[in-house]
Amino acid sequence: MSTTVGILLILWSFIMLGLLAVGGYFMFRKFLKKLPKEDGKSIIDWEEYYVSETIDLWSEDKKALLNELVEPVPDLFRDVAKQKIGAKIGQLALERRAKSITLDLLIEGYILATPKRDHKFLIKRLEEKNIDFSPYEHLLERDYKSGS
Repeated sequence: MSTTVGILLILWSFIMLGLLAVGGYFMFRKFLKKLPKEDGKSIIDWEEYYVSETIDLWSEDKKALLNELVEPVPDLFRDVAKQKIGAKIGQLALERRAKSITLDLLIEGYILATPKRDHKFLIKRLEEKNIDFSPYEHLLERDYKSGS
């Protein structure tokens, strides 16, 4: 009986240490994003700035497309992903002095804001909607000629 309890305590200790390590990792990443950079603003401050400055430029169909593109992200992280992607799109819109968020800005911002592994879903979704993404092939990590 006491060896069983001892084994369970050791197993529970390893599980708790693992969970604390994972949670600490994500908290530390969030902490690093909140640290001010040379310009006095953090990454999250800039994201919030770009989103708030361009919120009026978004049409309902572009918002719907963005929501559709972040569907594969788990619910827990979806809002964070939308802010990060929306901020990159907003940054591009401000840099180019756009009057509204266009499909081109949305696709380019999505590609630049997301890791390469997410581009496969973007390509699939754009193909389903018959949207030409050939102008962005240089940003994507995929060889279309070989079909991979």
